[in-house]
Amino acid sequence: MARNYELDDTDRKILALLLEDAKMPYTEIARKVHVSGGTVHVRMARLEELGIVRGATLKIDYPKLGYGVNAFLGIYLLKSSVYNSVAEQLRDIPEVVSIHFTTGAYGVFARLVCRDTQHLRDVLHDRIQLIEGIERTETLISLEETLNRPIQLI
Repeated sequence: MARNYELDDTDRKILALLLEDAKMPYTEIARKVHVSGGTVHVRMARLEELGIVRGATLKIDYPKLGYGVNAFLGIYLLKSSVYNSVAEQLRDIPEVVSIHFTTGAYGVFARLVCRDTQHLRDVLHDRIQLIEGIERTETLISLEETLNRPIQLI
């Protein structure tokens, strides 16, 4: 697998269109990029093989599904060597939607999505704060997400 695969303009255009709409058919991408559908297919297969593209996801409006609390959790670890164990246990908690090993005050920074503040409290108290290796946590509740976008590739 190539370490630093250089994207060309065609790759960038294909990815930019898919970042805008991951459900866009390859035939439509091909038309917009002025290449064949086969070229788009081959390019995407190569980008997946290289690990540049790692699947597709849906953007979910969690509040419309009853999950109105978006929180960020700074986790202080007893020591950095427990990160893998802590991260593995955090993965088992469905409300934890992202985990980052960080520099600075926190060893781990995570994002949680919960129904309400009581649900958040239960997840923190009954699940997260019981994980061995966690010293303490600090929780920030997001009042509004103003921007969430991928970087522009072209």
